Formats: sequence, structure tokens, C-alpha cells
Amino acid sequence: MTLSAQTLLSSSIEAKPKTDWSEVRPDLLQATWETIQMVAITMVIAGVLGFIVGLLLYTTRRGNILQNRPLNWILNLVVNFVRPIPFIILLVALGPVMLATIGTTIEMKAAVFGMVVAAVFAVARIVEQNLVSIDPGVIEAARAMGATRTRIMFSVILPEALGPLVLGYTFLLIGVVDMSAMAGYIGAGGLGDYALSKGYQRFNWDITMAAVLVIIVMVQFVQLFGNWLARKIMRR
Repeated sequence: MTLSAQTLLSSSIEAKPKTDWSEVRPDLLQATWETIQMVAITMVIAGVLGFIVGLLLYTTRRGNILQNRPLNWILNLVVNFVRPIPFIILLVALGPVMLATIGTTIEMKAAVFGMVVAAVFAVARIVEQNLVSIDPGVIEAARAMGATRTRIMFSVILPEALGPLVLGYTFLLIGVVDMSAMAGYIGAGGLGDYALSKGYQRFNWDITMAAVLVIIVMVQFVQLFGNWLARKIMRR
């Protein structure tokens, strides 16, 4: 390295202002709260809608309690079409739909809209895959005892799959946290937007790493809690 390059590098390092954490903390807490909001809203809406779609995917299979091959084929087609699309590309593709329904393609509303669409079909497949693992003999036994379809669904199928479903939802929740970080590209707020606008674009690596650390802590907490809850359910 030449003397001039060394001088330039050392001067740029010295010119880097020291991070004032007393000023950073309120913005970091606000960004964390915005991330929690986006994730919570997405999980509530997508968790319910995705569960319904997943339940239909399972129950409309051939030989199952609500057998309906055309409906099952259509649901599978839609899920397989949406799931592989990367989240950022999905946000762009949903732009006209967002404008027609919520009136914007930026900020938190648009991010939540896109996150819900992406998460619904991920939940659906997770639910279906966990329900498929249930022993068919248990369902046949309930049928032989004269149980109604509704009773089989809520008294046999769901209790049998509850533990694995908790793990599946935990996995999805972590994925939604990741999506909320990527939503920073459309100015949705949250930790992703904060790390991008206040950290990366201003060459402030302290702020970037602080946002990354908060995301890591959130993910670890979700995973540990999900594992604990699933173990508790499966021991019953």
C-alpha cells in the first residue's frame, strides 16, 4: 500500500464519528417495535388463512374426509405457483394489486400485504405436511365410531398434529422476521429499514450491526420458545 493510500485510509478512519448510543437507542427501539408490529399482524392474518388453506389441502385429498380432487388440484396449483417466488420479486409483482386495494406500494401497509400473501401459502404447505404424517388408522377408527367430519377434524386430526404444527409455525415466524427485514427496501420501517437507511447508507457499521444483533436475539427467542412449547405439547 502506498503512503498516500495509507494516509487516506487512516484519515477516513479517524474522521468516522463515534456512535452516540443515547441518540441511537430510541430509534433502535422504535425500529424493533415496528418489526414486531409487522410480524405480529402478518402471523395473525396469514396464520389463520394459511391454516384454513392447509386444512383444505389435507382434507380434500383422495380418500380423505372431504375428498374433492378438483379443489385439491386448484389449491395445490396456487400454492406451488406462489411459494417459490422470492419475497422482493413478489412485492414488485403485487404492486398493481396493492395500488388497487390499499392505495400504496410502499411503507408498512404494503410490506404487510406482501408478507401476508407470501406467508399464507407457506403456512398452508406446513399445515398440510404436518397433517399428512397423522396415522390414517386413527382417523378410520374415529369414522368407525360414527364421529362427524367436524368432530374428526377438531378432536382427532388437530390434537394429533399440534406439536409438529407449533414447530412449523415457529419456523415460519422466523421466516416472517426475515421478510420484515427485507421490507426495508420499500421503506416499511422496522429493523431492516433502520439498518439500511441509518447504518449501511451512512457507512455506520455500529448501527448496522446493532440492528442485526437485535434480529438475531429475536430469532433465538422465537426458536427457543417454539421448541419449548412443542416439547411440552408432545409430552402430553
